[in-house]
Formats: sequence, structure tokens, C-alpha cells
Amino acid sequence: MKVLENLQPASVFGFFEEISAIPRGSYNNTAMSNYLVNFAKERNLKFVQDEAENVLICKPASEGYEDAPTLILQGHMDMVCEKVEGCTKDMSKEGIDLVIDGDLLTAKDTTLGADNGIAVAMMLSILDDNTLKHPALECIFTTDEETGLEGATAFDANLLKGRTMINLDSEDEGIITVGCAGGVTANVLLPYETETAAADTKAYSIVIDGLRGGHSGADIHFERANSNILMGRLLDSIRNNAAIALSNIAGGRADNVICNRTEAIIYVASVDLVKVEDAINAFRKTLTNEYHTSDPDITITLQKKDNSDNAEVLTSESFDTLTAYLLLTPCGVQNMSADIEGLVETSLNLGALSLDDGNIHGLYALRSSVETRLDLMTVKLSKLAKLLGGKAEFEFPYPAWEYRADSPIRDLCVETFTELYGHEPVIEAIHAGLECGLFAGKLGEEFDATSIGPQMNDVHTPNEVLSISSTERFYKHLLLILEKATELR
Repeated sequence: MKVLENLQPASVFGFFEEISAIPRGSYNNTAMSNYLVNFAKERNLKFVQDEAENVLICKPASEGYEDAPTLILQGHMDMVCEKVEGCTKDMSKEGIDLVIDGDLLTAKDTTLGADNGIAVAMMLSILDDNTLKHPALECIFTTDEETGLEGATAFDANLLKGRTMINLDSEDEGIITVGCAGGVTANVLLPYETETAAADTKAYSIVIDGLRGGHSGADIHFERANSNILMGRLLDSIRNNAAIALSNIAGGRADNVICNRTEAIIYVASVDLVKVEDAINAFRKTLTNEYHTSDPDITITLQKKDNSDNAEVLTSESFDTLTAYLLLTPCGVQNMSADIEGLVETSLNLGALSLDDGNIHGLYALRSSVETRLDLMTVKLSKLAKLLGGKAEFEFPYPAWEYRADSPIRDLCVETFTELYGHEPVIEAIHAGLECGLFAGKLGEEFDATSIGPQMNDVHTPNEVLSISSTERFYKHLLLILEKATELR
């Protein structure tokens, strides 16, 4: 018996359950991409699968809609794979365990992947249903959106006839998104040296956990704590009171997730252990004072570990470099928009921290709707890295999606929403990155787009949920847009 078989719309949730059984984290696209190809083949639909494993599936217009302009529907197939500490699921090989909790759909101990699997499921449902009224459709399923919009970057827009797009990667019902920030991924690399841990020291694990985390675009304005940054503060505080050495530090996996857990392995002599405990207790009080509203459940644990023979630890100079880096690096909101009240203009997020191949490695998502301020952040990271003896590298840039004053698809989305809901939706630009900006650059001035979606919360975390009732309402809205697409002529 399928978990979701009694939910409505049945076709949408049926396809969502099917794709939830397919591992589809970023850079693990093959199985999902091939599933989409087989779906198209079984229904005799025209398709293209490119080298980046993006899939385009086309469906002819239904009767009476032959003269309506082709409409593009777009979402991404990959998901952020996060799980709770202790979860043994291998998300590179295993699917998601779906759980229904009242009106909420979630997953057991992992991210749900409704971002953006629900868009995939809706497009499949539309392509599978020959009773619907719609113009010619071009459904684009992109890869590796979560790592820097890589699939959309590689996609050949010459394959498309349409110039009007509905992106289905928004997470707030009742909000029609009409613009987004641009961004870039940053890697800070700082060389470090090691030495053998002192013979009279013992290994201990320090874990900062329990943070709310979240999406570095959608949730950055909540000023939630970043566990990588907190660990830098804590280690520096401990070193001011006790002699410790650092064997390892690791926090986060993705640039676009606000890091919610970081672990450091230290070596400390028994005589200094009480000083370490005192510093941790003092820092707990500091965090309670600073984050009692935005992040009230932060925990810090100290636990003895088994010693490794001839364990390697950072030299004192390299440890200095690490703590200086974590104390000095910019992280979080840098500027609020002067034009749109409440909108974050510029931010960066230290999503992942590790010791890799002789380098302290910091992985960031940088975002801004102002290109010069995005450039300024890259300069700041480059200068900081250079001062600390390392370098900063930048990859996967994507452009901002600028607001368009004349937008027929936006007007149609507003009209149909108002018809169904009895009130007008909110029109807004967002700080998170969307693939619309890349498609705008590829398709030129004729490109017209909106981004819409059902209600989701806590995406990119194991607390991710999708509202079932919102999904049903939103799908009705989407079908009404397709039905009235002749107004786009």
C-alpha cells in the first residue's frame, strides 16, 4: 500500500511518491533523468536529454489551443540531501521515507525533497493527463540547481520555442515571485600544517548542534546562528584559557544551507580539561543571551574520544589561521534593499567547513540583487584569504532576474489566483536564486516569467514539510492558468 495513495490530487502525489523512491541528490542525477526519459518514451512525447542530464519533454497543444503561445514549465530534479545526526540512510542509494502528519507531508529523518520534487510531480501529472486544456507545453527538468544552477547553465535554450515561463520552484502559497538575486559559489582555501599531538593529551569531541539552520536565500534574514561561525568563536575562547590542539573540524555539506551542526576534535591535557569545560559553559550562556529568540535550542556537548596513535593536529600557527578566519569572515546579511522593504539585498553563507587535502576549506553561497555588491563580497573573501596565506576561488555564477514592468504571465497568474482565492496574491522579488535569471539571459527581451509554488517550510533541513492542502489548491491554480493561457496571445 502506497503511503500517499489517498491524497489529492492523486496523480501529483502518485508521481511524487514514485520519484521519492529514486535517489536524486545533486550530482546524482542519472537515475532520475533516465526515469523522465522513460516516462516520455512510454507516452510517445518528444523529449531531449542533454549531456548535463537535463530533460526537456514537449506536449502538443490541446484542441482549441493551437494558436496560443507555447508555455514553458520548469523545475529542477535534484534535492538537498540532509539528515538528522545518527540517521543511517545512504541518500546516494536509498529513497525517501515519506510520512503524513495531518496536513503536512514530511520525511523520516531526512529532507523531503519537495524542493523541487513537487514541481517535477506536477509537470509529470500534466504531461500524463490528456483531458486537460493547455497550449503547447515545454517542460524543463534541470539538474544540479542546488549546487549553483549548473543544469540550467548548461541547457541549450535554442531547443525552446516558448518565451513565457512558469517556474515552479517557489515555496510560499499566495506569493508570485517576479525577480531574484544573482549569486556565485565561493571556495576559500587556506593551507595548514600539522604535527603530532602531545603524548600527554587526550582526544575530545566538541559538537555545536540543535540550530534551526535553513535555506541561505529564503531564511538568511531570520539571523539564525551558523554553527561553523559559532565553533570559531568557541575554539578561540577556549584557547584563551587552555592549551588545546585541533585534530579536525567539520560542519555542513552544502553552500546554500545555513550550517546547523559542527564538530571539532581537540586534544587537551587532563590538567586543562576543567578550563575547557568552563569556557564551554560560559559560551553556552553567551549563546542563550544572543540567540534566545532566533535560535533557542543550540546545544554544546563535550565527549571523550578514543585516542589515535600518533594523531596529527594543526600546528599552533595553523590553528591561529583557522580561528582568525572564522572570526573575521563575513557571513549572513550584508545589506538590506533600499528599494523594497524587508528584502535582503546582499548576503553570504559559510555553508560547509572542513579540512581537505592540506587546506582549511570554506564553502559559501554569495547572493545579491546588486552586481557591484556581489563583486565586493568576492573582493572581501579574496583579500581575507590572501592575508591568511590562502586564496578564494569562485564558480557557478548566475545572474539576477530583474523585475519586468509589463508581464502578461504575471497578470494571468494574478487574475486566476484572485478568481480561485477571492483576494489578490502578493507580488515580490526574493533573495534566493532561481533559474529564471539564467533563462532570461538565454532567451532575451521577449522572455516573460513568474515563479510560483505550494506552501513548504524548513526546506534544506530534515524538518522540511509540504502542506498537502496547499498542494491541492496550487495545482488547481496551475491548471486554471493553463486553461486561460489563450489570454497570453
